[in-house]
Amino acid sequence: MKVLITGGAGFIGSNLVDLHLKNNDSVYVVDNLITGAKKNIKSFLKNKNFHFYQSDILTFNFSFLTFNFDIVYHLASPASPVQYKKYPIETLLTNSQGTDNLIQFFKKSGSKSFILASTSEVYGDPLVHPQTEDYWGNVNPNGIRSCYDEGKRFAEALAMNYFRKYQLNIRIARIFNTYGPKMEKYDGRVISNFIIQSLTNQPITVYGDGRQTRSFCYISDMIKGLFLLATKNKLAGSVVNLGNSDEKSILDIAKLIKSMTKSQSKIIFKSIEADEPKKRKPNISKAKKLLGWQPYVALEKGLLKTISYFKTLI
Repeated sequence: MKVLITGGAGFIGSNLVDLHLKNNDSVYVVDNLITGAKKNIKSFLKNKNFHFYQSDILTFNFSFLTFNFDIVYHLASPASPVQYKKYPIETLLTNSQGTDNLIQFFKKSGSKSFILASTSEVYGDPLVHPQTEDYWGNVNPNGIRSCYDEGKRFAEALAMNYFRKYQLNIRIARIFNTYGPKMEKYDGRVISNFIIQSLTNQPITVYGDGRQTRSFCYISDMIKGLFLLATKNKLAGSVVNLGNSDEKSILDIAKLIKSMTKSQSKIIFKSIEADEPKKRKPNISKAKKLLGWQPYVALEKGLLKTISYFKTLI
């Protein structure tokens, strides 16, 4: 297969590259490295099936790609709070103009399957729990997180209108919290924050009272879900939650990581930020039915692998 991945030097993207290269697919990556990292793809550069373009999808000349693709994955976008708050305009434009550029290329090239990497953030601070794909969300359209939340909501709306008007084979993955090797050290995500703080015996910072919940999906499970969504037949126009339904409080996660790392860190509490979701848990019934997919890696097992990875970075 020929596969195009925008954002392929990022956390999820680079793991997806690895999956396809192991399948002996030809993989083309477009990434401007604004939040992705060259080190994530360093091991692929000598692989004859790997092709890398360091470019922004807002300006990339897609005419360089003169063939169609079996799968186009659109993962380009800052994705963690630290990143999208640092690059709010870039985040909005990547998810609007960038998405349009890529879908137009997909349409003109006659490529087969398009996967839009959306996010659980489209649900905002949800009033429905767990979150199902037919829930419209509770999002502040001009809050501090809106550059990402509304950027992804626009990307979904754009993709679905291309699907309806042109019958394009577009599928949408709403990705819930994901963790594992190749996460950035200081991306502001819960797992990476707690592991780095624990390993360096710095205070473990919990925002609010720590009762807010999340559910965490290990990276190998996530990329299998994305691959299945891309390759299963008759799923055009589908919107599917991908994530782990094992819900934990943030405080429990902090205590677990502290214990697993045998850290001397103290857990401290800071003021919670505006629009922070209080609960986050996917209903994955649709993924089970349509894809035959569910996560298998238990939290403790995934954390052991992730902690081992972060130990190599400090």
